[in-house]
Formats: sequence, structure tokens, C-alpha cells
Amino acid sequence: MILESDLRNRKRPHSINLLDIISPQQENTQSVIIPWSPQPGPQTAFYNCWADICVYGGAAGSGKTSALLMEPAKYLSNPQFNCVTFRRTSPQITNPGGLWDDSEKLYSGYKGTPVKGILEWRFPSGAKIVFRHLEHEASRTEWSGAQINLLQFDELFTFTASQFWFLTSRNRSNSGVRPYIRATTNPDPDSWLADFLAWWIDQETGFPILDRAGVIQWLVRNGEELVWFAADEYLTAKRYIVDLTKDERAEPKSVTFIPGRIDDNAKLLATNPDYLSNLHALPYVEKMQLLYGNWKVRPAAGNVFNREHFEVIDALPHVVSHTVRAWDKAGTEGGGKFSAGVRMAVLENGVFVVEDVVRGQWGALNREEVIKTTASQDGGDVEIWQEQEPGSGGKESAEATVRNLAGYNVYSERPTGSKGTRANPLAAQCQARNVKLLRGEWNKKFIDELHNFDPIKADDGSIVCDQVDASALAFVKLAGRNVEPRVHRF
Repeated sequence: MILESDLRNRKRPHSINLLDIISPQQENTQSVIIPWSPQPGPQTAFYNCWADICVYGGAAGSGKTSALLMEPAKYLSNPQFNCVTFRRTSPQITNPGGLWDDSEKLYSGYKGTPVKGILEWRFPSGAKIVFRHLEHEASRTEWSGAQINLLQFDELFTFTASQFWFLTSRNRSNSGVRPYIRATTNPDPDSWLADFLAWWIDQETGFPILDRAGVIQWLVRNGEELVWFAADEYLTAKRYIVDLTKDERAEPKSVTFIPGRIDDNAKLLATNPDYLSNLHALPYVEKMQLLYGNWKVRPAAGNVFNREHFEVIDALPHVVSHTVRAWDKAGTEGGGKFSAGVRMAVLENGVFVVEDVVRGQWGALNREEVIKTTASQDGGDVEIWQEQEPGSGGKESAEATVRNLAGYNVYSERPTGSKGTRANPLAAQCQARNVKLLRGEWNKKFIDELHNFDPIKADDGSIVCDQVDASALAFVKLAGRNVEPRVHRF
């Protein structure tokens, strides 16, 4: 596990300087001076970058979106200029606070006319800025024959490699603006982009190599192979592609990656300082990716929950505000999956305490007897929740439990999202040392299961995670409550 002390000690440059090298490509023309100005550091490097393909990002809050949106504003006086910015899904464009909302804030001063129905901006010169999605793999072919001067991708890691490479074939221009590509991204160790940007990433630590930030590499595609050349090897790359294509006009592509972190976005930190706290409150894996820009960390045993996160206490130090018992049910007697009932309390100081865990391999009849006995022992003031599995069988099982617990406050909920997604809110509190365990014989198996939780293996059923599921449900039902404290029953 990467320690935060190590991250705090990592030095970052005050600014990023591109290599002092003359581009053999034609410079962009028809540019205009715009009132928006990039912040010093990565945003300025991105704004001034001349590479054919430039990817900016690696962490949340670094000013990626505003930089991407303002890139086409350089050419709004050109009547033939167009820009298409892609997001993977349409809601990611139109949701509150999404690309479209941000574009209204930034483009309103350029006398553009928004056409929200088709997600386009039209400017007095005739220039256009268009927003589109590529939700389905086949959507890329809808762009056959298109001519996109400036091709942009927001969160490039969410697109497939085939979508990206197909759209690059549409990156062409008759406007006088040299066609080029800009993209933003967050880290994803399993995406094709992690391999594409490998030269700029330390393959041991997963962090960007800061000395390579903004450094150009030349790219030539040879079939399915990507062949890379160093910044000072343009002529070598040129000869290689000419030999490969037998075309003297063929050019290698210049590519670079500019990493950024929230520390580079002084404007955001000044106007929304709580956002940094939000990133620090993320579960470990998401925090390493979105706060520190790590490209190698993955959800795995010890990364989501870690045994070091749990303090075992002998008594409750504060008055209890509310208590729930959440059940994750199975139905095989003496084998197969486990049923687990986790009782969790939230104290008046906001700390969560796992008070008790009941767990076993019971058939449906015995399981219902255990659930009812446990409810009787807990008392009527303990709210009871159960996961309702999908399908008619899950509905019938949930209804049977509700009937079995007549007289108790019992509720059912259909789980949504992956097991990892459902566990993340609890994991964030555990990592903040805000979840305690009341001492009991169940402690070791509970800690072992949570420590070994791997979201990928949990979703494919290759590991046991009944206590994780029940704990996640209990936590969600307790979080955010505002009720009068009551004296604990002990």
C-alpha cells in the first residue's frame, strides 16, 4: 500500500516546460486572442502544446474540463472551423454540472448561439462547436465521411481504442487550422490508454514521471503495432513511415501527456476548498487515482478494506443514535454461500460501530428461524434490512422474511451497482478510522473477509463477501440520519 506521507514528499515542478524543439508541422492559423487565460503549470502547457495528440489529466480537479472547452475558442473567428468534443454517454454531457453546463459559462462571452436540442454552439463567424456521445462501439461508424478540424475526448479512458483510432481518421481540415486531437483523462490501469501512455508513467509506482511531462514522442503505426521514437528522432520516424507507406507526404504523429493534480488548480481550491476534502475522503483506490493520479493501483485485497483500519473496542464510548441489522441471505444448508446479519450502530459523535455479526450456512427454513431469533434478541428498536436478490425467487424470499418478522421494523432493498460500488461508502469511512468493532468471537472472520475483499472477484462469485454486502447495506441505512440519541440497551 502506498502511504500518504510518501505522496506528500513527492516534489512537483512549479511549471511544466515543453521541449525546446521546432515542430515540423504547419502552425495553426486563424487564431484569436481570448479573455480566458490558463493557469500556470499543466493548464498552460496544455494550452500551448503543439503536438498532434495531447492527453491532459491523471487526477480530478486539475482544470482539465475548462482547458478542453477553451481549446476551440482560439479559432472562433474562422468561418470554416469546427470542433467535436466527445463524451462516452449523452447524460455525461447534459447532466447538471456536465460539459454542456460548463460550456454555457465559458462560451457565453463569444456571442455564440446555443442549440441545446442538438448540443451545438454556433458563432457569428460560422464556426461550430459540437458535443456528441459514443455510447455504443458501433456508434463510431456514424462518423464515416466526417471532417473534424479539432477532435476532442473528455475522459478518454472511457472510450475503446477502436473508437479513438477510427475517429482520428476523421481528423482533417480545410479551414486552415491544422487538424489535431486533444483529450482529458483520469487514471485507469485496465484501459488501453494505460498502455498508450506507458512511457510517461512510472511502471513500478504508477505515478507520472514528472521529468517527462509534456515531452514529445513520435508515433508510427505499423499494422497493430505502435512504434515510438524519441523527441529528437523526428527524421528517423519520418524515414520509417515513408519506408512503410512508400509516401513522401506521410508524417509521424507527435504525442504527449501532461499530468495534472488538484494542486495545480488554484482557482478551484480558492472557490471550492471542500473539494480537496472530498478527494481525501474517497476509498483508498479512488483516492490514489483521483487525488494523486496513480495509474497502477487497483481494487484488490487490502486496498478496499484493510485490517489496519479496524479498532476493536470493549464498550461503546458514546450514546447510540440509531441501530440497524442488515442481512445478506443465502439458502444452502451446511454448505455453499453464507447468510450474514450485521448489526451496526451510529453514535452521537458520528462514529459507526459494528456491534454483532450472525453468520452461517442455513437452509431457507432454518435461516428464517435464525433471523427471527436474532430480531427478538436485538429488540424492537433495531431496524432490520435485507437485500432482495433479483428475480421472482429473490422477491418471494424477501416477502417471506417480512412476513416472518411481523411486528418488527423490517424493509427490503434491491441492490444496484457492483459489489465494489456498494462497498465504497463504507470503505471510505473505514479508511478514515471512523468504523469500530465491538469485541466478539466474530471479529477475526469479519476482519479477514473485509481485508480480502476484491471487487472483481466479488462480482464473479469467486470470493466470499456476505459480511461485506451486509455491512455495506447497514452503513448506507445509518449514514446521514438525524435522529434523537437514545440510551444504548447494554
